[in-house]
Amino acid sequence: MQLGVEIADFSWVGEDGKALERLIDIAETADSSGFSLIGVGDHLWQAPHAGGPERPQLECFTTLAMIAAHTTRCRLGPVVAGVHFRSPALLAKMVSTLDVLSGGRAVLGLGAGWYEEEARGLGIPFPSLARRFDMVEETLRICLRLWTEGDDQSPHEGEFHRLERPLSRPLPVSRSHPRIMIGGQGEQRTLPLVARYADACNLYPSPDLPEKLAVLRRACDEVGRDYEEIEKTCIMEFGVERDGTGAQETIELLRAMAEAGITTAIGILPADDPAGHVARVAEYVLPEVADL
Repeated sequence: MQLGVEIADFSWVGEDGKALERLIDIAETADSSGFSLIGVGDHLWQAPHAGGPERPQLECFTTLAMIAAHTTRCRLGPVVAGVHFRSPALLAKMVSTLDVLSGGRAVLGLGAGWYEEEARGLGIPFPSLARRFDMVEETLRICLRLWTEGDDQSPHEGEFHRLERPLSRPLPVSRSHPRIMIGGQGEQRTLPLVARYADACNLYPSPDLPEKLAVLRRACDEVGRDYEEIEKTCIMEFGVERDGTGAQETIELLRAMAEAGITTAIGILPADDPAGHVARVAEYVLPEVADL
């Protein structure tokens, strides 16, 4: 099993001008300790469960670019990008730029989004959930075309977007394109989209996790996709205290997740001493689950 981290709570940013120093500490610790992915939450306001919009929140792709400059191993990407924030062509360009500048380490994490108050508060359109899922599919098709199509620059005529000349250069370093991870575990829309378009899913460690993976397997069978080639990721909290308390519980949970079929666990970093938390997980947990 591989472990990744997600930077989602930015309370550590502070007002002393040392935010970049702290970010680099987190990134370099994860990159040198054997973690496989560094993700950044894609919001403009901090989420309610982490203090709400009055709390600090850094923009996702700017943060990822700074992380890329100070790492060499970890894959990098939003966990996950809200489809309503950016036009597909802009999103494709941002991910391909990150991929080129990081030497082929970019991941596009994408989802339908959920934080309506954030969007309304900042004047960003927030269509219905059904429409946002339709937007996810069209966004994926546009990104794949811009990343992989050769000389075909004929217009894209979609339900939500019209591209008169679909062209983006340079192409990503990743071949055949940056990895795509779709967030969420809805059985009607999300998991079928994973089967059709994604290299990875992003689920939750809920009691019905085995059932969700079974739904994904059936969706893969329906479209002729090899279920085994999809990376199964799960977002969670590692919960390791400074003295190592909580490590064994985390290890047992990861073992159960591995038995269910999860191959990568992504830990949400706490606001308090996030770099230290990464180091503790690397010391107490990572060696115990690496062979799962």
